[in-house]
Amino acid sequence: MRRVQSEGCWRPDPPTRLSLLVIDVVKCNMHIDPAKYKSIKSGFGVLFKEQGIRGFFKGWAPTLVGYSAQGAGKYGLYEFFKKYYADIAGPEFAAKYKTLIYLAGSASAEVFADVALCPMEAVKVRVQTQPGFARGLSDGLPKLIRSDGVLGLYKGIVPLWGRQIPYTMMKFATFETFVELSYKHLIPKPKEQCSIPLQLGVSFGSGYVAGVFCAVVSHPADNLVSFLNNAKGATVSDAVKNLGVWGLFTRGLPLRIAMIGTLSGSQWVIYDSFKVLMGVPTTGGAAPSPTELASA
Repeated sequence: MRRVQSEGCWRPDPPTRLSLLVIDVVKCNMHIDPAKYKSIKSGFGVLFKEQGIRGFFKGWAPTLVGYSAQGAGKYGLYEFFKKYYADIAGPEFAAKYKTLIYLAGSASAEVFADVALCPMEAVKVRVQTQPGFARGLSDGLPKLIRSDGVLGLYKGIVPLWGRQIPYTMMKFATFETFVELSYKHLIPKPKEQCSIPLQLGVSFGSGYVAGVFCAVVSHPADNLVSFLNNAKGATVSDAVKNLGVWGLFTRGLPLRIAMIGTLSGSQWVIYDSFKVLMGVPTTGGAAPSPTELASA
């Protein structure tokens, strides 16, 4: 497949995550206290009434640090693992089963990336959903360690993997597939002949569609991550009892679809814009032939 490139170290996650922090705060509170935050509209109203404008921006520091580390691992390692698995499969099988290469590469990358994200996610959820717990990362992290111990920072790692691995597999595989379909069926000329704005438009559209799929497949685990990180000793069964099975799959889903669709589309535009600045082609395109793979 394509060479492992330095642009994988560029992290589009932090700026896009921060720009959607307001939605994330409301979403997390809807997960934790469905009786109080009954709907999207009332959720915004309750949060503003009780905490003011500042309440919508709680947790910005762990969000920035956590998703910076995760983004560096996810995008960089995806390029590495995609080439690694393609080399193992060989040119013919890599071309024939390219979607499996995308899925395996993205899943492997996310396993490692989430180890960096998990402690910051725990602090973020606690700061966002427990008024008075801490002002932010600087006092929230030490307080959480004193309360739950160092291992407590990773008590949400399994549901985080359950959320992020399907999310990332769907994100990369769906994006690459929709980019390929766009250049094959919607755009009447090869990608190389398209203008940069058009290529970035394809990146955003494909990224948005991928984000919708991401939100749906990972939403139950997203509810679990918020619930487990909110209180010491909370269990999966507690979350199911509190939210119900239907609520686990649907609570806050429309808000998350809007957030993740925009987030994913924006991330791909930022990522591909940086690649263009570095003189590298935008991500995806026509499926490579076995000959191209052999020479990569």
